[in-house]
Amino acid sequence: MTSEGAHTFTKYGWLVCLWVLTASFQYGYHTSALNQLQAVLTCKIADPTAPMYYGLPTCIPMSDATFSVVTSMYTMGGFFGSLSANIVMDRYGRKGASRLSAVLTAVGSAVFGLSSSVGPLILGRFLVGLAAGLGICLCPIYLSEIAPVKIRGNLGVLTQLAIVIGIMVTQGMGFGLATPRQWRFVLLISSGISIFQYFSSPFVVESPSYLNRKGLVDQEKLAIHRLWGEIHDVSRTDPEEQDSEEPLLPDSDSATERQSAVRQPAMTIPQLFASTELRRPLLTIIAAMTSQQISGINAVLYYSNDILSKSLPELASYVSLGITIVNFLMTFPPIFLIERVGRKQLIQLSVAAALLSHLAVGYGLNSGLVTLSSIAITTFVMSFAFGLGPIPFVIIPEVAPPHAVSAISSVGLSLNWSSNFVIGLIFLPLRNFLANGDPMKEGRVFYVFAVALLCSTLWFSKLYRG
Repeated sequence: MTSEGAHTFTKYGWLVCLWVLTASFQYGYHTSALNQLQAVLTCKIADPTAPMYYGLPTCIPMSDATFSVVTSMYTMGGFFGSLSANIVMDRYGRKGASRLSAVLTAVGSAVFGLSSSVGPLILGRFLVGLAAGLGICLCPIYLSEIAPVKIRGNLGVLTQLAIVIGIMVTQGMGFGLATPRQWRFVLLISSGISIFQYFSSPFVVESPSYLNRKGLVDQEKLAIHRLWGEIHDVSRTDPEEQDSEEPLLPDSDSATERQSAVRQPAMTIPQLFASTELRRPLLTIIAAMTSQQISGINAVLYYSNDILSKSLPELASYVSLGITIVNFLMTFPPIFLIERVGRKQLIQLSVAAALLSHLAVGYGLNSGLVTLSSIAITTFVMSFAFGLGPIPFVIIPEVAPPHAVSAISSVGLSLNWSSNFVIGLIFLPLRNFLANGDPMKEGRVFYVFAVALLCSTLWFSKLYRG
């Protein structure tokens, strides 16, 4: 029986899946954590009766500029974490990379949560960013390599779902823990989760695909049996060998050539850039990751509070959480649709809805139609969640051969972090420049995002055969 006969995980396999997804959960968790804690952390909300709590200050005074520096360390750490992910994954394995990500998150969160000055805050935030950059690269690959072929696409969507759950959890925690005496618990809870992940790692198997490439056939066979509950043909355990569709690999590749590719040494990033054969897979992931960020999702989420608070002033504190819940709910449909509709079709539907939403947000802001803008913000988040959010992560291990998947993932996710940083940096200045001081022209910036998203998606559609 080949691995194609495996339809789902054993109970143990599902537990391994949850263990792997912890890295994506932490990515989302720390993406949102400081948004909820800013006021109490920077002393804008302080408790004058208790300046110290358990020997630590209840807040750390800093300007908005200093807080921005602290916040941006997450993105900087994420960039370097993703850039080095291929080296870590190929040297220490998927499991070893997950352990390192857990250590960095545990240490970084603890340093941040026990800080009494800005310096340790910056260090802790950078370490957590390193962990997030590494984790968001390895999670889609690890999941793809442990998943039975029949559910591989469905399982890939769980990366995005775990991210959204992490965001939603911190936003929910903010209602109860965003106080001068309790804000540190948000960071310490994250540290505790990663400590648990690290010490539970001896019970987790390595990726069968990684073991196969290292020639560890006996360990591979045991891992497959524990994950899928059957003894499969170990010569066909690598994800790339199961797929009947290999959209970006040459049609002339024979089974023998694919088998020999499994045992090729892992490719470095310089080798990847020099390879003409892998140019199309690389450009496909670059286009997918660019489209994800150039959609303006992070800028829209940042701006949504200001827009929606105008129409729901009494519920302003719940606006951000409500949008995240919508994002969470709309991440479920692609789990069931991805194999039925297809990756390319799903992302095209997502982009079409996102473009219409951008135009509606822009028109609503320019016309003073706050309700229209509010509805459009919600529909944009919904459209992003069922296509642009999960699909770029799903296709990473599908478009590249096994020996190059880590390098392509590193390049793609590094670009994702960079794009995120640049868009966050230019959004407000660009909005103000295009509006020229007129509040009724602030919607113009969304037209720019719509055009940019359309161009990047056309590029992606040309590269990705689906």
